[in-house]
Amino acid sequence: MNQDQALDEFRAAGALLEGHFILSSGLHSPVFFQKNAVFMDPARTERLCKALAKKAEAAFGKIDVVVSPAVGAIIPGYETARHLGARAMFVEREKGEFQLRRGFEIKPGERVLMVEDVVTTGLSSRECLDAIRGHPGELVGAACLIDRSGGKADIGAKLVSLASVNAPAYPADQLPPELAALPAIKPGSRGLAA
Repeated sequence: MNQDQALDEFRAAGALLEGHFILSSGLHSPVFFQKNAVFMDPARTERLCKALAKKAEAAFGKIDVVVSPAVGAIIPGYETARHLGARAMFVEREKGEFQLRRGFEIKPGERVLMVEDVVTTGLSSRECLDAIRGHPGELVGAACLIDRSGGKADIGAKLVSLASVNAPAYPADQLPPELAALPAIKPGSRGLAA
């Protein structure tokens, strides 16, 4: 699957939105990838995650464990792990920091891939990677469905994506007039209670 085909999957699901959005990072953007509109369709999710698994395996080799940040990346993490023949687990916030819970364990020598849904600034990815580094095993890299930073987000590890786009994002005090004129919508999940 190439970049255009991946973006077409989001378009076909009605998941590539235009308007005024407040992203989980706090930045504002005229573009939002509503990944849950994609994840409602198991066949579409499977196509995307199977392609991501192939790309990740080509970049990093054999993967034993996939770890994703909760909440948004649990589904693509699981589905990508399924296509890699790997175990799937996720980190979730406890006292504000990502941690493996629920009996999840990374064993010494296991090759670990972090899987994200959409990367903007890379904050959630960096926090997830930091949590993974606190366990035995070899962190080999990261993968995401959409890198909306156009490759500029520094997550602290090699990142492969199905689509890398340079979607504009602005601090709240630096909005272009056409964006400021629209009502803002905050669709993300970062503010969920732990």
